Amino acid sequence: MTFAKSLACRGCGEQYPIQPLNVCEFCFGPLEISYDYDAMARHITRERIESGPPTMWRYHDFLPVNDASALDMGTGFTPLIKAENLGRMLGLENLYIKNDAVNPTYSFKDRPVGVTASKALEFEFETFACVSTGNLMGSVAAHGAKAGLDTKVFFPANLERSKIVGAAIYGATLVAIDGTYDQVNRLGSELADNHHWAVVNINMRPFYAEGSKTLGYEVAEQLGWKPPQHCVVPAASGELHTKIWKGLQEMQDVGLIDNVRTQMHLAQAEGCSPIVTAFENGASAVQPVIPDTIAKSLAIGNPAAGIFSLEVLEETNGTAVACLEEEVAEGIKLLAETEGLFTETAGGVVISSLKRLVKQGKIKGDEVTVAFITGNGLKTPEVVEDVVQPIHTDATYESIVDSLAAAAA
Repeated sequence: MTFAKSLACRGCGEQYPIQPLNVCEFCFGPLEISYDYDAMARHITRERIESGPPTMWRYHDFLPVNDASALDMGTGFTPLIKAENLGRMLGLENLYIKNDAVNPTYSFKDRPVGVTASKALEFEFETFACVSTGNLMGSVAAHGAKAGLDTKVFFPANLERSKIVGAAIYGATLVAIDGTYDQVNRLGSELADNHHWAVVNINMRPFYAEGSKTLGYEVAEQLGWKPPQHCVVPAASGELHTKIWKGLQEMQDVGLIDNVRTQMHLAQAEGCSPIVTAFENGASAVQPVIPDTIAKSLAIGNPAAGIFSLEVLEETNGTAVACLEEEVAEGIKLLAETEGLFTETAGGVVISSLKRLVKQGKIKGDEVTVAFITGNGLKTPEVVEDVVQPIHTDATYESIVDSLAAAAA
């Protein structure tokens, strides 16, 4: 069963049946899933969740997928790690890292894609597709292979080679396009309009967006059924930022946790920070930019959920931060050297932005803070290649000892 009732326009409130549709026919606003929260509150308990699988599907009652359709690849319920070393360096006593880099394709994208692939099977699609900045296409290719769907991924041709290989290995059809993500996305919309395909982040977007809520559920459960005081979230489209907040709110609405007062902070890289710019200017809309950033997984110049991220920032008294481009690699190295976790560029953005938030006094030393690491560093190793500085020696004991002594000196 599912508690999903309908699709609802976030602009005018118009209701639609559950179908592969993402835009309101009346005001062209985005659609999202509407649920029967009263029925959910009567049905869902902490014990019911705790007895579920150790994956994101322990929260299937919150998702728009029938139980029998769930495509479970082991995604979710990833570690929430007490970052004592990094916390000590930053002056934070209760800093946690939500390490979503250990999902099946090594990024948080397995959450939204898992929901979307499951729904695509329910809708009896035969072709599964996406437009991607990198992590998404690997996840779509993997889930398409698992589901037995014809899979096609479209992406800007300048993506990191490791991410392209990470999608190709699953046998998907890869289409590299000379252009920015936003240009590729416009082409994806045309393809979705003219072909009977499940395009995860276009006509299937309302279902795709729901998967990210599970990060909010997990963090609250892993903290002993309590919401954190601060969340630091990387932003590309802004959808992850808004959906973690939605997940926390839903847990409150059905009575699983007490009042949520979490401050939802948002992190972008300076070379593509349209949401941060709008926040700093006090604007109610986000002006598109042309991305020029090392953090390619966040390189969306026209963020679809940007306006909703601004609303969440205002509602939660959060802060939007842009880290300098040179600080991205520094953040990656800092997390690795203190906590033994190797993250990709989005994680470097988060850690560097966390430092800035602490310096600005936005996060106090004793407050429970969760930094979201959304991808594995092996996806973007070229960003930190300068760390490779081995000591070369001859194959003798004396040479090794002398070289180590010289290096220490």
